[in-house]
Amino acid sequence: MSVDIAAVETVNQAFYTAIENADLDRMTEIWAEEIDGRQVSCVHPGWPIVTGRAEVLRSWALIMANTPYIQFVLTDVRVMVFGDVAVLTCEENILTAGDEGESSFAAGKVVASNTFVRTPEGWRLWLHHGSPVLQGDEEEEEETS
Repeated sequence: MSVDIAAVETVNQAFYTAIENADLDRMTEIWAEEIDGRQVSCVHPGWPIVTGRAEVLRSWALIMANTPYIQFVLTDVRVMVFGDVAVLTCEENILTAGDEGESSFAAGKVVASNTFVRTPEGWRLWLHHGSPVLQGDEEEEEETS
């Protein structure tokens, strides 16, 4: 089981590295092929659900083409494996930059659930769901505690 957990963590990290490097070829390898009508899905923060492999990959191509710089620091990573399905939850601590030439940076936090399926090629991403975490919530919780 720990071998599966390590393998899921590895492909999950490859997913975020592909985003950081704007590597659509690697992203294409990471997402599962659709079999027997079972479609992959992706929920980007603030977007409606994107369904179907072609549409999901198109959404990543759009994000990559319009994001000059992005870096992810993953925290609170947890993996649960149930046979041929694995669910990984994590916090995406994100640093982004404005258009080239600008010195503006923004930071944010997204909580994500990534569901993987075991395939003959290894673990592949089936569902990515990211939800933004409103900034300031932690400060308010600390003040009321």
